Amino acid sequence: MEARAEARYIRVSPQKARLVVDLIRGRKAGDALTILRSTKKRIAPEVEKLLRSAIANAQNRSADVNVDDLVVQEVYVNEGPRLKRIRPAPMGRAYRYQRRMSHIAVTVAEAK
Repeated sequence: MEARAEARYIRVSPQKARLVVDLIRGRKAGDALTILRSTKKRIAPEVEKLLRSAIANAQNRSADVNVDDLVVQEVYVNEGPRLKRIRPAPMGRAYRYQRRMSHIAVTVAEAK
């Protein structure tokens, strides 16, 4: 039995989100929540909220699921669209830069 949750268009670069996501891959759901609560990265509360959503989805799909046995089976970050922005530069020129977005997916499953 597995359940999934996905957050799309999160305003953080995928590279930074992967630093947090790699900490919880393969861990028990309770341990993963504890790790996310103590992580000092801006994306950590978003990933925690997403993990809680995946756990709630597992409870809604099956009433006899034991939350203590859930494991973060799969978690990954994909790149979303980029916002192109322009910054003023010297002598009337302009520098282009990109604001990156992420799509984050979490799958929890019962431990075998």
